[in-house]
Amino acid sequence: IDLLFAIEREINGLTAQERLRVRQERSRPLIGELDAWLREQRAKLSRNNDTTKAINYCLSRWDAFTRFLDDGRLCMSNNAAERELRAVAVGRKNWTFAGSDEGGRRAAAIYSLIATAKLNDIDPQAWLADVLMRLPDHPAKRIHKLMPWNWRPQNVAHAA
Repeated sequence: IDLLFAIEREINGLTAQERLRVRQERSRPLIGELDAWLREQRAKLSRNNDTTKAINYCLSRWDAFTRFLDDGRLCMSNNAAERELRAVAVGRKNWTFAGSDEGGRRAAAIYSLIATAKLNDIDPQAWLADVLMRLPDHPAKRIHKLMPWNWRPQNVAHAA
């Protein structure tokens, strides 16, 4: 696992195609070795052993774990997302007074979008202000264009 994370550190900042190429060449063989090792260890252990349970847990999520090998846009781990959502988990008890269940769902959606903007290196305040101004005239079928990962600031000349 440490070797996989070392490879990910090396390819950080490369294009998705370049990351995919390196992952195919260097990470995929390591993942194959890890898979074989896990299955070999599991075969040696009792079915009720805690290590067996941990190995089974890992193998039952193998497709999700290895998806990064086939898509250079994906991160190997979700550490960045968990780091961003930590503030939500820490503040949860303070937000129990959202007014209603629906208010809570709406607040959660906004928190998620703001965290997504941050993860995409977008100023959340600028993004939200721009999107709120555009929403009344924006076609619903093109709402995806306003999501943080697709958003482009409206040019000043067009806004005037």
